[in-house]
Amino acid sequence: MDIPIRKLGKTGVDVTILGLGGEGVLRTDGYEKEAYALINRALDLGINYCESARAYAGSESYYGKALKERRKEVFLTSKSHARDCDGALAHLHETLGNMKTDHLDLWQVHDVRTDGEVEEIFSAGGAIEAFEEAKEKGLTRFIGVTGHHDPHILRKCIDRFDFDTVLLPVNPAEPAYQSFLQHVVPLAKQKNMGIVGMKVYFRGLVARTPQFSGMEPFFRFALSHPVTNVVIGCDDVQQLEQNVGFARSFEPMNNDELQSLVRQVSPIARQLMYYKP
Repeated sequence: MDIPIRKLGKTGVDVTILGLGGEGVLRTDGYEKEAYALINRALDLGINYCESARAYAGSESYYGKALKERRKEVFLTSKSHARDCDGALAHLHETLGNMKTDHLDLWQVHDVRTDGEVEEIFSAGGAIEAFEEAKEKGLTRFIGVTGHHDPHILRKCIDRFDFDTVLLPVNPAEPAYQSFLQHVVPLAKQKNMGIVGMKVYFRGLVARTPQFSGMEPFFRFALSHPVTNVVIGCDDVQQLEQNVGFARSFEPMNNDELQSLVRQVSPIARQLMYYKP
């Protein structure tokens, strides 16, 4: 059974509803063998969306070593956390060198958190100039933005620039705390952006919380909302294969199921959103 695909908004690109996140074992150094096996197994299983970031330890380099002749099979993404033009361009050249590619499919402004960062990014000499230049030169096909700290800050970014995609948290703690689903997703839909979900399992906390009855309800919850796909980092091939199983058998939740999971999570929503392993 194939992994279902959805269109990544106005990019027009078909991507699998499950993408390989750049965290987990990929956000390490010195695990080349494990990372190589994980990335290639993801492609073998049909995943075609792979993400990373300049801030993710050896993640980009792992992709560069693993993809080799398989680069064309992948919609390859990374991110820069620089807020100025020169810094972002320096990150891009590092990223392309690490990933051993002449272009990214998607390059994203990484983890915008404050009004001050918004002003810096979009002012003269700000990072957005680097992203525009990269797209003009063919160093990236598309431009995205990411955030998981404050939905109102992410919304301000989307209001100020015609981004192709947005990466944001999608999980049942959202409605009870600061809701990216409420405050960002409708605007992104209106702009026909690709919407990519993250923090689906609260950085793995779901697996370590006895009151939760497994991972799959959280996977189904995320993809039952108007997102294109979700990215999930994996510690090993076994976790990857489990998530691929969830993707292949995915059935949307009905409203009663969605609300039931929200109620279950709401008493600890803040702790879940800001959990750090």
